[in-house]
Amino acid sequence: MVRGKAQGDQAANARRRMDEDVAEDLEAVNLAADWADISQGLRKDLGHQLHSQWIKPVQVGSFCKETGTLDLFLPTEFSANWVADRFADRLSLAWKIARSEVRHVRISVHPGRRQLPELRVGDNAGQSFGTFAANDGDSMGGMALSADTIGAQGFTSSIGLDPSLTFTAFVTGESNILAYNAAERMAKVETPQFSPLYLKAATGQGKTHLMHAIGHSYLAAHPRARIFYCSAERFMVEFVQALRQNEMIEFKARLRAFDLLLVDDIQFIIGKAAAQEELLYTIDALLAEGKRLVFAADRAPQALDGVEQRLLSRLSMGLVADIQPADIELRRSILDSKLSKFAPLEVPGDVIEFLARTINRNVRELVGGLNKLIAYAQLTGQEVSLQLAEEQLTDILSANRKRITIDEIQRTVCQFYRVDRAEMSSKRRARAVVRPRQVAMYLAKVLTPRSYPEIGRKFGGRDHSTVIHAVRLIEDLRQRDADMDGDVRSLLRQLES
Repeated sequence: MVRGKAQGDQAANARRRMDEDVAEDLEAVNLAADWADISQGLRKDLGHQLHSQWIKPVQVGSFCKETGTLDLFLPTEFSANWVADRFADRLSLAWKIARSEVRHVRISVHPGRRQLPELRVGDNAGQSFGTFAANDGDSMGGMALSADTIGAQGFTSSIGLDPSLTFTAFVTGESNILAYNAAERMAKVETPQFSPLYLKAATGQGKTHLMHAIGHSYLAAHPRARIFYCSAERFMVEFVQALRQNEMIEFKARLRAFDLLLVDDIQFIIGKAAAQEELLYTIDALLAEGKRLVFAADRAPQALDGVEQRLLSRLSMGLVADIQPADIELRRSILDSKLSKFAPLEVPGDVIEFLARTINRNVRELVGGLNKLIAYAQLTGQEVSLQLAEEQLTDILSANRKRITIDEIQRTVCQFYRVDRAEMSSKRRARAVVRPRQVAMYLAKVLTPRSYPEIGRKFGGRDHSTVIHAVRLIEDLRQRDADMDGDVRSLLRQLES
């Protein structure tokens, strides 16, 4: 009896340890996914080089729920101190936004990790363009492409282009084809008909991807070309440092020696008079020598408040290519292109349709949602399903969902099928009334977070089984009946516009 009880206790303890291990693994997956989103945002803010040198090496440690403390680790004491001094507040704020339970972020050296030496160029180790972290050959993953070194100090010999952001990897549609073609033309061997190229797009729509693609393609055509890619904020940092160190002559000479200048997020140069003037002179000097310039921002040049008129005219004198938000067809194509990386993992068509239709704010969130869903499924051994997507992508989905009400759906469906609004709640069974009612129930389930019973109550107090039947019926009809599928697509466009 005692032995049996002991064996039962051992089994219970083993199950408990297994549950704890699974919980820890899931927590690690969620922390990693959150960090991927935060890191991507910081990369946009800081520029590729600062991000690669200081933020990319960060490893997410454990999170203590009792104290609300999250540990972030770096490989060396120097890098840990540098990041803590300059980015602690930014990292803390980003984590608090991503996870409300995070109250403190602690930055330190990874315990027990081998201390890596720092390789320094010049005297000022803290400069983003004069210091290189020790590289064992794999840590950068081949992410930096080399160009000629410009000066003994100053800009690095690494132009920091992301190897995954190429023209081949860019999915085109009606909303971005103009910008894509203009970017390709800018990278060709022949002198482009326009310069500068100004890419205008909201966050996450592909303008940074196109800038990196231009750099890759131009470097392939001109192997010894000197290319400089940076954010406007990075340009400001370089400018201020040169100003403080009385190195403006060297700064100007280095900047104007580039064959291709790529400046991202130009809106952040707003109000910086001295930097605006220097950028203006640089543009004039490079254009006079037939060099190529590409700028990107989240708004048109004329909408850049606080920018000097002369600089505005330079920014808009070439071609302003607008990238519109990706439509549903483009979002589907982007998801399909990303799925090839995960073969032979299968993602059902209804999940792809759900993601493409629901995550509509920007492409970056769309791809991030797919990556998070697949990573979760692979690490937990679960199959990718619509239910799993709804459970694990709650934050992304809620941020993207337009607040569409069932009343709005009923009104739109009645106008589309030309039936009286009262028929949505009536007991009539005529086909001309039943089918629109079923379509409205289906749309209510697809476009709102309401449960089947809640939807039933909005349709004259019908049972939840009636709603389930309607949803399954319309799903089946969309597969077999092109007219029905066309009707639903048209209604979805109306409701989501």
